[in-house]
Amino acid sequence: MNDIQLPQRHHFYEDMLALLLGTLLAALGVTIYAEATLAVGGVAGMSLLLHYATGYGFGPVFFVLNLPFYALAIGRMGWAFTLRTFAAVALVSLFARLTPMWISFGHLEPLYAAVVGGGLIGIGLLILFRHRAGLGGLNILAVYLQDRNIVRAGYFQLVVDLMILVAACFVLPLDKVAMSLVGAVVINLILAINHRPGRYLGMS
Repeated sequence: MNDIQLPQRHHFYEDMLALLLGTLLAALGVTIYAEATLAVGGVAGMSLLLHYATGYGFGPVFFVLNLPFYALAIGRMGWAFTLRTFAAVALVSLFARLTPMWISFGHLEPLYAAVVGGGLIGIGLLILFRHRAGLGGLNILAVYLQDRNIVRAGYFQLVVDLMILVAACFVLPLDKVAMSLVGAVVINLILAINHRPGRYLGMS
């Protein structure tokens, strides 16, 4: 008979390192998207569209739009998840502002930006999800629904992301929206394939 592998609780330093690395990767992905003028799903996508339409910085808009979702996080996911998610949102807001000061692009092909930027965001989210954090907003709802075995986080976010990309048609050229769709598929396939109940047994 095979031994049953029990979940192992993450150490505090492991959660903190994951929080730092996950938000750095996500912020780099968002910076690539902003440089290529692409859209992304979730609250980050809404924030990017508002950034393109109004000129307001992505970071402050992203932080403010996430505020209403913390009530759901507290009631459904608990204080620990909420505090980690609040910290993750704050760090992404900060890093999204700082990353363009640390790196610049002379040339960036939209398709490459969509795939690599989407991959960075997806991996960043995966790291955060596995350490019981998210990037606020729809990530909170996605993790809640998956924990209740209602729908996988990746599939839920894919549907919502498609709706946001429809809204992007009113802000961006259609070729940019098409590239953004490629990125949305990359992000959510990473989550759907790798973030399944029972596949990863770490706990925070």
